[in-house]
Amino acid sequence: MLRSDSHAAAAGVDAVALKPAEHDWRRIDELDDAFGTVTIDYEGREHLPDFDALADLASDRDVRLTTPVRADGFDPLGDDSLAAEIPDSVGRVLVAGHGAYLSEEEASRAIAPRLGAAVDADGDAWVGTEGVERAALATGAAQFELLSRGTERDVRSLRAAGFDGGVAVYAPTVLTGDENEILDAVGAYAARRKPVARALPDGAETDATASGRAREVLSKAVRDFALVGDASTVSERVSALRDAGADYVVAYPAAGLDGFC
Repeated sequence: MLRSDSHAAAAGVDAVALKPAEHDWRRIDELDDAFGTVTIDYEGREHLPDFDALADLASDRDVRLTTPVRADGFDPLGDDSLAAEIPDSVGRVLVAGHGAYLSEEEASRAIAPRLGAAVDADGDAWVGTEGVERAALATGAAQFELLSRGTERDVRSLRAAGFDGGVAVYAPTVLTGDENEILDAVGAYAARRKPVARALPDGAETDATASGRAREVLSKAVRDFALVGDASTVSERVSALRDAGADYVVAYPAAGLDGFC
């Protein structure tokens, strides 16, 4: 059970993101009250949580379900049968949808009009910005940003331009100072980011076995694209994000949920 003196609470994160294929989402009700917001990622229909159970969990915290607007069942311009079943007490995070969880036909659908239509239907939704920043911003809804090396600058720019909506920053999080554990948890994730992939030597290992130039690149990259380190180190980064204008920092426990304890 995650308590108020857990590493995650000490690190200052105020929301937790769970992946139902990796985490037992039913443990949401074990999360300490310090984590008043929980998001559940979409990893295909076979991993979709039971909606009635989510409604029960949402009775005492903000629970948000990530829904891809191009996927059948969640398409506001087509089959929206699953979206219609989401309980009113469960919020939404509207995303374009990862290609790994979409059919070829779904992936070909236009994103911008679907985001707009979904926000019109649910004005309280957050909108994922990854790869569709301009379309997401055009909805005027709360922005759900993926942490990168430029996030603080980007959020400051949004605020300076007059955007007064919500801003949530999503970040894979590893609460340890052990470099090998960090690289095992998020090295491959950071390696998939385009600037990192270009900097890495061909064929380089991307986990704790990385060495030489590859390890140098990855050690820097994981600190750009994830929240890593002990609770104090992560807390400083979280504070910087809030100072830039972020309202929520949503931490995905990349080394497992028990790593937040």
